[in-house]
Formats: sequence, C-alpha cells, structure tokens
Amino acid sequence: MKINQKSIGMLLIAISIILLFILTFIKLDRDKQTNSLCSLIHENKLEIQECTKHDTSFSWLIIIAYGIGIISLIIGGYLLAILSIETDEQKEDKKQSETKTPPKLDNEENKIYELIKNKDGSIYQTDLVNETGYSKVKMTRILDKMESKNVLERKRRGMTNIIVLK
Repeated sequence: MKINQKSIGMLLIAISIILLFILTFIKLDRDKQTNSLCSLIHENKLEIQECTKHDTSFSWLIIIAYGIGIISLIIGGYLLAILSIETDEQKEDKKQSETKTPPKLDNEENKIYELIKNKDGSIYQTDLVNETGYSKVKMTRILDKMESKNVLERKRRGMTNIIVLK
C-alpha cells in the first residue's frame, strides 16, 4: 500500500478533529466539576486559596492540547490542499509533455522523435542507426538539428551516445 501526502493529510485532519472534539468534552466536564466545587467552597464561606479551581495547571494543559490539535489540523490541511495541487499540476505537465509533439520537425526528425518517444524517451544512438537504416553521419546531422531545436539531448556513454528527449 502506497501512502502519499494526500492520505497523510486526511489522516492528520481526522485525528485533529477527533482530538479537538474530545478536548472540548473534557474541558466542559472539568469546568462543570470545578464550578460546582467552587460553589460549595463559597457557600461554606471558605477562603479562595482553598478552592481548587484557582490553583490548578489543568487549563494550561488544555490550552497546549488545543494548540497541538490546531497545528495538526493546519498541517493536515496543508498536506491535503497545497501539496495535492502541486502534484495535480505535475501530472498535468507530464500529460501535456506526453501528448505534445515538438514544432517544426521534418519527416526524418519526426520519425526519430517517435522512435525515441516509444522507447520511453531515451535510446542509444547506435540503436537509432540500426532501426532507421540511416548512416552514422546522417544520424549525427539529424540529431544535431534536433538538439539545436531543443527537442533532445545527447549524453556521452562510453563509445556511443544516449539520446534523451527534453
């Protein structure tokens, strides 16, 4: 199973919502308990120092927990929204580059372009010579023209070149 940023974002959002929901109930219950306890202390005319509501760090813990929940929610939203938009744009660019044919190629150049494209975008120059039947000199001249049109790139590999579409 492949886990991507979108599913991590959805998981973080779900966990954050559950955490915030639970924290709200804990906070409401705790407030109800401390208010009733404080009321009893005030009814019995005891001093405020004896009231546990005014002497606890629980509210700081709740604030920190809410902060963690909100930060997780923001990070999950970022992963879900922003990064998935970027990947959608990347997919669209890839789709356009696959369907787009380069402009102003003559018949020989189109033939070579299609051969390279059918070989997943890269092929050895010697294989191109063998598949087209062109001489090495003619192939070099055609590849020079295509390289000047910024259609492909030649990379040296030992005694031959590998041709890669741009």
